[in-house]
Order: sequence, then C-alpha cells, then structure tokens
Amino acid sequence: METSSATAASGASGSTGQSSQGYINSDFETFLKMMTTQLQSQDPLNPLDSADFALQLATFSNVEQQVRTNVLLENLGVQMGMTGMSELANFVGMETRVAAPARFTGAPIEMTLDVAKGADGGVLVVYDEFGAEKQRLTIDTAAPFHVWQGVDESGERFADGLYSFTVESYRGEELVGSSQAAVYARVEEARIENGETVLLLNSGVTVPASSVTALRFPVVYEAPADVTEEGAGEV
Repeated sequence: METSSATAASGASGSTGQSSQGYINSDFETFLKMMTTQLQSQDPLNPLDSADFALQLATFSNVEQQVRTNVLLENLGVQMGMTGMSELANFVGMETRVAAPARFTGAPIEMTLDVAKGADGGVLVVYDEFGAEKQRLTIDTAAPFHVWQGVDESGERFADGLYSFTVESYRGEELVGSSQAAVYARVEEARIENGETVLLLNSGVTVPASSVTALRFPVVYEAPADVTEEGAGEV
C-alpha cells in the first residue's frame, strides 16, 4: 500500500513538472507570436519604444520564474509526504511497548513491570474490559518483565477479550505505588491526526506514538497445551 502511494506520488510529481513546463513553453510561444504581431502592426512613423519591449520581456521572465518556483514547491511537498508515509510504514507490523490494554486470544501477553523503588513485594492485578478484577498474581519485583499466560489458578484459560494490567507495589503490607503495566502489542495502522502520529494496535486501542517506549519485531510464543501460570496464586 505504501509503495503504491509513493509511486503514485512520484508519478504525480513528474506529471506536475511536465505539465507546468508545458505551460511555460506554451506561454513563451504565445508571447513570441504576440510580440511578432505587435512589431508587424506598429506604426512605422511611431514605433514602440525599446523600453516597452524590455518591460514586456521582464514581465514574462518574472511569470516564468514564478511558475518554476511553484513547481519546485509542489515537488518538495510531494517528497515530504512520501517521507512521512515511509516513517509511518515503519510502525506497521511491529510490536510496541506501551501502557495500554491488550487483547487476549490465547497467546501469552508480555509486559514490563514498573515496581516502585524500595518495594519488597508486588502484585499484578488483571482487569477485564469492563474494569472488573479477574486475577491477582504475586510477581517477582526483581524481574524486569512478566509473561501473562491467561489462565486462572485452576489452569482454565480466560475468555478472549481486552485485558488491562496494574502493578501494585508493597513495602511489607503497605501499598507504596500503583502503575499500569506496559504491554507489547502489534501495530495494525499508523496515521497522522492533528499533526501527531497515532497508532492503532491489534487490541483495537489507539495510542499516540509518543507514548511508545520500545519497538521490536513480532515475537511468537508457543505455550504448552497444559500451561499453568508461573508464580500464580491468590493474594
């Protein structure tokens, strides 16, 4: 899609340049015909002043330069548009790490855990798309990331849907911090809205590109048939 758009833009650029050049050539031929007719029709006893000829030539030259300037500006605009499309295309198909809900369809969901400084314990709280708490898991506060397998304590798989994850940090029994976990999600579409690049994730959630903290090629997880959540347990 991006290649076709870029090709079309390039073709449009070439077409615009050729068309504008055609206008210049056509106008120049018209100007020469007008000047020749003017010379043939002038009164021999009262010929046109040479200064008037110079003024006409200068006027045409200014018009020609303006047309050429417009062509250059049009080509520059097309090139900038192609650069923007190329940058947007770099996002599509990649996995971003962003603090947002993730869609669970059976495949594990990888996320990073932002545990509060000084905390000696942590809990991952799982919510469904309606905000209902579905699971609480003890996490290793020293681990930089966590892979949620999407199964409950009995090994049953959660229903497909949108889930969000919150990291609760504890010092002893005291809650000292709470933050949304940053999940990895695939980018389905990238576009510009109001001058800002926004990304549509495979979860259906739209996020600004500025909120993305990492970008990587997709990772495929193959979970065993009888998978249980590592470290899972009621808190």
